[in-house]
Amino acid sequence: MLIPQTTHALASPRTAARAEGGQTQGNQALRAAARDLEAAFLAEMLKGAGLGNVPEAFGGGAGETQFASYLRHAQARAMADAGGIGLAEHLFHALQEETKNDRR
Repeated sequence: MLIPQTTHALASPRTAARAEGGQTQGNQALRAAARDLEAAFLAEMLKGAGLGNVPEAFGGGAGETQFASYLRHAQARAMADAGGIGLAEHLFHALQEETKNDRR
C-alpha cells in the first residue's frame, strides 16, 4: 500500500524534527499526543474499511485474526508519521489553545 507524501511539517520524521526543533518540550509532547490520536483514528477507519479482515477461504486461521489489529495499528502509525490526513495538526492546535486557556 503506497502512502502519498505530503508537504506539511509532519511529512517525514526528519521534517518533523526540524519543525519541532524550535518548540518547547510541552509543544513536542502535544504534537506527539496529536499524532497518537490521529494514528488511533486512522486505525479505526482502516478497521471500518475492512483492512485485516480474514478471508473466508484460505485464511490464516486464529493467529491471523488475533494479530490483524496489530497490523492495522502499525499501518495507521506509519500513515500518521508520514503526514497522515492532517488531523494531527488540527488536534495539535486545539490542544495548544486548551493549554493556553488553562494557563490564564
